Amino acid sequence: MAKNTVEKTPVTLLGLGAMGTALARTWLVAGHPLTVWNRSPARAKALAAEGAEVADTVTEAVAANTLVVVCLLDDASVAEALAGADLAGKDLVNLTTSTPAQARARAEWARERGARYLDGGIMAVPPMIGVPEAGGYVFYSGSPELFERHRQALGVPVGTTYVGEDAGFAALHDVALLSAMYGMFAGAAHAFALIRKEDIDPATLAPLLADWLVAMAPSVHQTADQLRSGDYTKGVVSNLAMQVAGTPTFLDTAAQQGVSPELLDPYFELMRRRLAEGSGEEDLTGVIDLLVR
Repeated sequence: MAKNTVEKTPVTLLGLGAMGTALARTWLVAGHPLTVWNRSPARAKALAAEGAEVADTVTEAVAANTLVVVCLLDDASVAEALAGADLAGKDLVNLTTSTPAQARARAEWARERGARYLDGGIMAVPPMIGVPEAGGYVFYSGSPELFERHRQALGVPVGTTYVGEDAGFAALHDVALLSAMYGMFAGAAHAFALIRKEDIDPATLAPLLADWLVAMAPSVHQTADQLRSGDYTKGVVSNLAMQVAGTPTFLDTAAQQGVSPELLDPYFELMRRRLAEGSGEEDLTGVIDLLVR
């Protein structure tokens, strides 16, 4: 049988927290030569036993390979770690969580130092890395040529989704999705609080709650369609006036159950404000315009 002679892209990885370590192991298993660095050297010992080259310094790690992936605590950590490294000619892929503005500034910072730059937003937790069926992926933005050059290597640990040449778009997509997630968590928290003092097993509510949220999730497509068209009355099933009229029931129920309405009140207030503007026949989409300053 012929041997597989396809060379795997060598990777340098800076940062061996839970996420960095998970990324490292998938590259090693896939046969990519890997050089790693971590501020606390002890974290690299296990990876060394698995085949990784351990660099004593960031400068040494960056010099080892063209593709340099950074997965550190925050943007300030990136600046500190790479301060003395020679980035000229390097392909810098930054998977550190940041804001869109920080990502754009970091892209310019990299260009000034002679590096090509991709920013990434990881939509996964460490146990999802290296498990394709888990559904995790990374948003990438920045140089399209750089993304295509390293698409295969970057896709080894987890799926890849390119969202544009603007370096800030990966971070923006990341935070947008996570913001929606926290909104969902807030609604679920309120739902569980309502039954907390009753003889209702939370485990019986959980599947009902999960199924209901899944059933409601496709409504985001109608919201997007209304935003694109500018017609917030398009396809409305339950208009704003009707929904505002129903909000006292939610607030009264919370009061009767001894539950704070603080997770619901801000959204209900936005609904009432939009209605006061004479938008009763609209969907809830108009609330979005009240949020944009």
